[in-house]
Amino acid sequence: MSKYYVQCGPIRAIVVSASMEQASLEALDESLQNHLWIYDDPGLSNGDCHNHLMLEALVHLDPSIRVSEQGFDRSDASLFGTPEIIDRWHRLMAGMNRLFVAAGLPPRTMQAVAGVPETMPRAASRMPR
Repeated sequence: MSKYYVQCGPIRAIVVSASMEQASLEALDESLQNHLWIYDDPGLSNGDCHNHLMLEALVHLDPSIRVSEQGFDRSDASLFGTPEIIDRWHRLMAGMNRLFVAAGLPPRTMQAVAGVPETMPRAASRMPR
C-alpha cells in the first residue's frame, strides 16, 4: 500500500491505498458521505441518485481528480475523470443497498452502514427502482 496525495476542487486528502484509482475513490468517498441520504429516500430512483451525485460533482468538484505519490499540485500527477469515479462510487452504494435487501437483512440506512451518525431519522433503505 502506498501513500497518495489526492486533490479535486476543494478536496485535498492524503490516502494510503492499493492503487491511485482506489485512492481517488477513497478520497471522494469521504466527501460524498453527506449524500448517503439519497440512497435511503424511497422517492428517488437509482437514476435519480446517480444524477444527484453528478450534479453535485459538476457544481463543486473539478472535472478530474489528480493523484500523486510525490505531493499536492504536481504537474506529473495522474488524472482520473471525476464522473467515472463518482459513477464507481454510486454503483458501489447501490450494490450494497441491493445486497442488504437480497440477504434479508433488517432495513438500515446507508448512513448507519457507513458509520455516519444520523442527525434525523430517515426512511428505511429499499432496493433502488
